[in-house]
Amino acid sequence: MIVETKIKECRIKLNLTQEQLANAVNVRRETIVFLEQGKYMPSLKLAYDVSKVLKKSIEKLFIF
Repeated sequence: MIVETKIKECRIKLNLTQEQLANAVNVRRETIVFLEQGKYMPSLKLAYDVSKVLKKSIEKLFIF
């Protein structure tokens, strides 16, 4: 299942690298790559953590 996300756009607006976002949410950079590409369905905790770092609601970041 492919999920559309706004993670990349929000991350870039905050001047965060994929590595910085990955470190902030305690995952590997590759996980962020897959999230941005919509190839990975995050757990609720990961979606929550990413939304907090990017200062957006889960609903604004992930379009299911």
